[in-house]
Amino acid sequence: MENREGATLTKTEQPRTELSKAEDSYRPGLEGVICSKSSVSYIDGQQGILEYRGINVKDLAEHSSFEETAYLLLYSHLPSEREFNQFKTLLTKSRYISNTIREAITHFPVGMHPMIALQTATALLQGEDYYADDVCSSRHNLRRAISLIARMPTVLAAFERHRNGEEPIPPQSKYNHAENLLYMLTGNPPNPDAARILDKALILHMEHTMNASTFTARVIGSTQASIYSSISGAIGALSGSLHGGANERVIRMLYSIGHPDNVESFVEEKLNAKAKIMGIGHRVYKTKDPRAIILQSLIPELLDIFPGEEVKTLYQIALKLEEVVANKLAHKNLYPNVDFYSGIIYECLGIPVDLFTCIFAISRVVGWSAHWLEQVQDNRIFRPTQQYIGDHNRPYIPIKER
Repeated sequence: MENREGATLTKTEQPRTELSKAEDSYRPGLEGVICSKSSVSYIDGQQGILEYRGINVKDLAEHSSFEETAYLLLYSHLPSEREFNQFKTLLTKSRYISNTIREAITHFPVGMHPMIALQTATALLQGEDYYADDVCSSRHNLRRAISLIARMPTVLAAFERHRNGEEPIPPQSKYNHAENLLYMLTGNPPNPDAARILDKALILHMEHTMNASTFTARVIGSTQASIYSSISGAIGALSGSLHGGANERVIRMLYSIGHPDNVESFVEEKLNAKAKIMGIGHRVYKTKDPRAIILQSLIPELLDIFPGEEVKTLYQIALKLEEVVANKLAHKNLYPNVDFYSGIIYECLGIPVDLFTCIFAISRVVGWSAHWLEQVQDNRIFRPTQQYIGDHNRPYIPIKER
């Protein structure tokens, strides 16, 4: 590189600029970096508190429903009875997918991971919204968000039926969100108590501040891309094993342990290898994840509804694993996170393991949508910088001389 006088600058002689000053604050993974202001949710990692729009998630899981909590996140307040009825009616009318989308799903490879199917189908939905790229209307943006929230279970169930060689089952207006999901997956009338527990699990997965997938949705949204593109991108981020995909790996881990008596040796083996134990630890929480506490409390009731020795053993393994980890790693503030017990809930419900992360997405689309709406309302495109660690002034060598 040359300065204005023509002198060559070496790597150590580069002039200090505002950009290079920013490099001093480099944080791997953006840990601790505030990238936006948001009123959607709040976490106190020290106290183990999670709030949606200022309301503790424990209260929402105990007293609310998927539909009401979705309204809260999208509209920033709890609905009146009239508003709630209108919202539920809109969700009900929006659950259906077109013959075109249904036919497209039948051409998906049956061996593809359901998360990829869900991501692909979400992007396809934009093809039926000719004004999807117009993100200036708050009213239309909300309608699109509600439509996506309503249709994602229908899309997932259609793919699950397709890969099993079965016809898709349309949603029923008499069922709520959780009930319809179970019904469309199995074709059987949902057990009301099981659906109620699934409803609580969906509430607990609905939103969680600035995680990787939410950040992805906001970054894509900041370019004024459509909500379909933003949610599709967020699904891709959630599919990673270090994010939403962890719940699949937890249940496979529990199966591999096999029996509570094997937990001690399993933990010792992991510690000696300095390997991660799936479902343990969280970037934000320095105590037990409040969502994990609630999910754990739901499992005994679910085991009463669907008694089975195999799932009961998985639960016993999980309890023993939490105990052993607490004894050995308490000084490191490593406790169960939301993925640790959620898989047992889904296993009790008979949901295939590779659908676990999809259930996560079906819930989290509400939080993604709330963040996307917030982003486009007061937008500035994300454009971070980087810390360059490469060379300068390298000569170009013709290919025949290399």
